[in-house]
Amino acid sequence: MVSPNPRLKQAAVKVSQFERAFAEPGASVAEYLRALRPQQWVKNILVFVPLFAAHLFTEPILLVRTVIAFVAFCCCASSGYLVNDLCDLPADRHHPAKRLRPFASGELPLAYGFAMAPVLAVFGCLLAGLLSGLSLGIVVLYFIVAAAYSLFLKKEVLLDVFMLASLYTLRIIEGGLAAAVPLSVWLLAFSMFLFLSLAFIKRYAELVIMRSVDGDQAKARSYELSDAEFLVSDGTASAYAAVLVLSLYIGSGAVKVLYSTHVVLWLVCPLLLYWIRYLWLVAHRGRMYHDPLIFAVRDRTSRILILLMLAAALIAI
Repeated sequence: MVSPNPRLKQAAVKVSQFERAFAEPGASVAEYLRALRPQQWVKNILVFVPLFAAHLFTEPILLVRTVIAFVAFCCCASSGYLVNDLCDLPADRHHPAKRLRPFASGELPLAYGFAMAPVLAVFGCLLAGLLSGLSLGIVVLYFIVAAAYSLFLKKEVLLDVFMLASLYTLRIIEGGLAAAVPLSVWLLAFSMFLFLSLAFIKRYAELVIMRSVDGDQAKARSYELSDAEFLVSDGTASAYAAVLVLSLYIGSGAVKVLYSTHVVLWLVCPLLLYWIRYLWLVAHRGRMYHDPLIFAVRDRTSRILILLMLAAALIAI
């Protein structure tokens, strides 16, 4: 027997001859933390986008409220990832990279995931409730969509990428509620198309990676290898639509109110185009083993491009 508890050992002795127990070393604190995927918390920085876009990042009260929203989303996101990992064990164990996740590899007991998921979800909702009822509603909606995605929506072609994109956009909506910043149609349209493109990249990258494992019979979720061209065409179209929305916003009268030198913002358009195409190239070469945003944080070229875009936005102010 391997790491048996007393009750299991007693039950085994009744039906067979007990020979030996093999003890496994206990998991470290780092392994328990890794199951929460703290590296994914970088996505929750999106809650600061409305505060930044409205140029209110120097307001301490609004900043504190946004930080609370950030922590609430981190708790709910980690809860969702635990549910996802528990539901996705067979597929993860077949994946060359995901098989190393704590539950798929057997490093952590499944009971930890079943216990922590509801605790984190409740704590995240309590934090959101401190802000407002609407903030709590957005966080609850996020958790419901994330849980539904983990349980069955991720197996539905096209619907899965739209759900992934909506999870990104809900973070921005929550940031607007936390900072009491009205969200413009420009920001919502831009985020919708950009995150839809990133969701398509995620699925395409998984399909390319699984091709190296299963060959021509490769599948990623419900996508087959023959769907690769479809993913690329829709994903790039969404990216171009995002850049188009951004360019229309820069040319509108609204931008002149917020930016003293709004002409500098035009630099963001080619930089964004370059970054999106770069992500697609990396995915095409089978080198994107993580979510596109997580990859961007770890990738040197992506970090440079993102910093250049942020610098252009700050200079324009």
